[in-house]
Amino acid sequence: MPIAAKEIIISPKIKVGGTNPLFLIAGPCVIESQDHAFFMAEEIKKICEELQISFIFKASYDKANRSSIKSYRGPGLKRGLEILKYIKNQLSIPVLSDVHETWQIEKAAQVLDVLQIPALLSRQTDLIVEAAKTKKPINIKKGQFLSPHELKNAVEKALSQGNEKIILTERGTSLGYNNLVFDIRSIPIMKKWGYPVVIDASHSVQKPGGKGTFSGGDAEFIPYTARAGISVGADGLFLEVHDNPQEALSDKHNSLKLNKLKNLLLSLIQLKNVKI
Repeated sequence: MPIAAKEIIISPKIKVGGTNPLFLIAGPCVIESQDHAFFMAEEIKKICEELQISFIFKASYDKANRSSIKSYRGPGLKRGLEILKYIKNQLSIPVLSDVHETWQIEKAAQVLDVLQIPALLSRQTDLIVEAAKTKKPINIKKGQFLSPHELKNAVEKALSQGNEKIILTERGTSLGYNNLVFDIRSIPIMKKWGYPVVIDASHSVQKPGGKGTFSGGDAEFIPYTARAGISVGADGLFLEVHDNPQEALSDKHNSLKLNKLKNLLLSLIQLKNVKI
């Protein structure tokens, strides 16, 4: 059986890992506007409160790794953090976003409850080290080019700064051109290190660059991926959620529609409670 994960305190009310129940990291891929981000955070919060699930709101202030120079990237660091701070204060929920460069970390840490290391930057030593120095919880997403075993190196980079507030996220592995596959073995492998592990059921069904100038995906398989991850020991779930995915400004093809979230979470709660 996997080693029980350490408990990570995200905020006074939100604790993940350890013996805590399922938790959710969710929101639109990118901040499209303050009104839209607030709406999404509020609606997801309502669902999670009803189901007694700990919720961390996520949205990127800058999508620095979009396929095309013409793709929408977000409102940027300054405005994006202002929006996330507003959501955090108004709704009393913790917030998470990606950091892409070391110079962003000091400002981001003043607002974010969790600093996220993007998958494509999961080998960037300086970025992980600087994020760890803040002593904030950090979510390290496993690069699609890495085996799960290799992510231990990223963990050790964070530990070098005395920061044990580490969450690890599985988001699929490259399988040829424009395709990803989720190897369920990665969850128990990463769980061995004693930190909470999350299944990113949205990006695991993405087809990076699959549409040429933007990514494709198979959103229909999000529920299957989520259930597979939870069934083998994932502590939490990461989801791109949107009220109208076809109009989303990023990751429209691998976002879960908001009206499908509650039923998915209900099935995952039941699954996580099964004793194997």
